[in-house]
Amino acid sequence: MVTLQDVRDAAKRIEGVAHHTPVLRSRTLDALVGAQVYLKAENLQRIGAFKFRGAYNAIRKLGPEQLARGIAAYSSGNHAQAVALSARELGTHAVIVMPEDTPRSKLDAVAGYGAEILTYDRYTGNREQIGDRLAAERGLTLIPPYEHPDVIAGQGTAALELLEEAGHLDAILTPVGGGGLIAGSAIAAKGVQPGIRVVGVEPEAGNDTFLSLAAGERVTIPVPRTIADGQAAPTPGELTFSINKELVDEIVLVSDEEIRDALRFAVDRLKIVLEPSGASGLAALLSGRLNPPPARIGVILSGGNVGAARLAELLV
Repeated sequence: MVTLQDVRDAAKRIEGVAHHTPVLRSRTLDALVGAQVYLKAENLQRIGAFKFRGAYNAIRKLGPEQLARGIAAYSSGNHAQAVALSARELGTHAVIVMPEDTPRSKLDAVAGYGAEILTYDRYTGNREQIGDRLAAERGLTLIPPYEHPDVIAGQGTAALELLEEAGHLDAILTPVGGGGLIAGSAIAAKGVQPGIRVVGVEPEAGNDTFLSLAAGERVTIPVPRTIADGQAAPTPGELTFSINKELVDEIVLVSDEEIRDALRFAVDRLKIVLEPSGASGLAALLSGRLNPPPARIGVILSGGNVGAARLAELLV
């Protein structure tokens, strides 16, 4: 089990490398929601998403021989960028397995950080099997996007910073894909404030964690088709689910149209750019999924990696 101390150790490990992202406030949002809302802007993190925290923490802990051999990873985009940049920062190289339909902006960013990219069809291929085979054939160390204790600990540092700046919160709201962010957030939040309510948000089409928590075991769904590509996991991770079933209080679902509305609000009123997955927590608030809302709530805006052309399509 990952502990609060693991998260605190990760915070020290990434200090001065990862950005200490701002916590944003909006009186307009507070009035609409009927609560005091604290937005942790991980869209302003290095590589544009929280994923840098976990990737850097995990790679930073590797020994010299592992670093010399190189890193393998699989990702729809943000973890890929995080691993690519972390590998470059730590003097090693990375090979990333990515879906063929990954947004061009994310593919270009990964390549720009110097990583080698191998693509696959997300609807017919199995990225875990491809990644395992790649790592074995080339002698690379595999850093998965969420099924790794050091990755989870690193992701939890975002919630730790949020609580340190905002003070007491009644609830913390995070997007859920494979479950690494909410697992790390729950460990950090409940370690610091045991009574806090931890709420996850999934797109309606990608409700694998919602169904899994209801069933008490991991449930697999067809690969989700949603604008929230960073939340298109068909099944929760084994490690992340073991944490989330103990610490997560609730999962709420939002539609793609509600996510679009949140993207518009972010641009029009908050003056920030979010990717669809990064806006799902905001979408849950704006659509009244927490009713009544807690008096003081923290939301992790998990990422902002969306190209201008794609964002324009989403906002039409």
